[in-house]
Amino acid sequence: MDNPLAASSSPPPPEGAGAGVEVIPDTEPDYKITAGDRLLEAIKRFVPNAETRHHLLAQYARAYAAFPPHYHIPSALEKTVRFHDRSLPLAVGGPIFLAAGGNKTAEHLAAFAELGFGGISVGSATLKPWDGNPFRPRVRLLPADRAMQNSMGLNNPGIEHIAREVDAALGRCHRRRMAIGISVTDTPGVTEEARILAEVEASFRRAYGAADYVELNLSCPNTGTTRLDTDVDLLRRILDHVMNVRKSLVPRKAVLVKLSPDMGVKTLEAVLQTVSDAGVSGLVLFNTFPGDKGKYLRMATAPADVEPLTHAGSKGGISGRILYKNTLPAIRYIRQQLPHMTLFASGGIDHGEKVLDLLEAGADAVQVYTVLAYRWNAVRQMNKELLAAMKARGVRNLEGYAPWRAGE
Repeated sequence: MDNPLAASSSPPPPEGAGAGVEVIPDTEPDYKITAGDRLLEAIKRFVPNAETRHHLLAQYARAYAAFPPHYHIPSALEKTVRFHDRSLPLAVGGPIFLAAGGNKTAEHLAAFAELGFGGISVGSATLKPWDGNPFRPRVRLLPADRAMQNSMGLNNPGIEHIAREVDAALGRCHRRRMAIGISVTDTPGVTEEARILAEVEASFRRAYGAADYVELNLSCPNTGTTRLDTDVDLLRRILDHVMNVRKSLVPRKAVLVKLSPDMGVKTLEAVLQTVSDAGVSGLVLFNTFPGDKGKYLRMATAPADVEPLTHAGSKGGISGRILYKNTLPAIRYIRQQLPHMTLFASGGIDHGEKVLDLLEAGADAVQVYTVLAYRWNAVRQMNKELLAAMKARGVRNLEGYAPWRAGE
């Protein structure tokens, strides 16, 4: 069977880099530059370090929350994300979530409702605090593609700190109809399987007790170590172990697995079968695209400008608008393969009409991050665009809206 991953590739890449079957037209929904966007560009000049701006995101949300009038997502965007395994559903004010990496420390979580989010995946969290990669810079923007290079390397304060902050903020978040998940991952550099299983289990248990859902990040491309989701046998053992642990935990909460966007046909087939057999609640599609395989993306950025971010020459992970040509066909394809699975789409989503396209293709919600580096009040603007797209298509509200089910 064909594989939609890396659908914008030309020529089709070999196993391990994705094989294209569908190309989304270049005329994607786009937004007009506003005065706020120009202000954002001025802020970038004033604060030129991209990672510093990243750390200011939570403070930005907090500042917005401090002054009335408070923002409320239009009621037409409210929806309930449900799971085939009868995990607790997520009642959210809107379908746009902040992807893991956007708030690594669980700071000021409830304030993110002011920015228009319906949910947040916090982290990714390792068992112990982790400094990430030692070199600088670890983040670069690629403006020609409205994209980002990221090689922060899973820096985070550890699962105990994150879980404690999430637990303290969860009630306030629920009152704003915002769901909070925790993304957990293995410690970079650990290769002993028994230790990987033990650390993932410990982080999973702590996250499960605090958050609405848990996201397993086994596909980070910028730590310098092997991604666990491409080692299918190890992936199977990790998932079987985690899902067996979940049997002893109450209440039943959703367990999502975040996958890589560059898998070839055989690997993808095996991974989809593995996650289905394990009985996970859903998938996050996808993590960032490995920068070392950037030649498989049709980028406006000159190859020489996609510079290494590490002393070893790694280019980290690429995110942003450039990935949408992969995301939409992949959602359609994987929805056909796994009609029961809850799917969160992530990659290149920077316009509200794209959100509706993805919901109609089979996504239950979407995750964004890089768009915040290019659009002022990005999610509020995307909520407006989503409402306009719904009106144009005769969609009154999102609750229960899943036209792809007609093709099951």
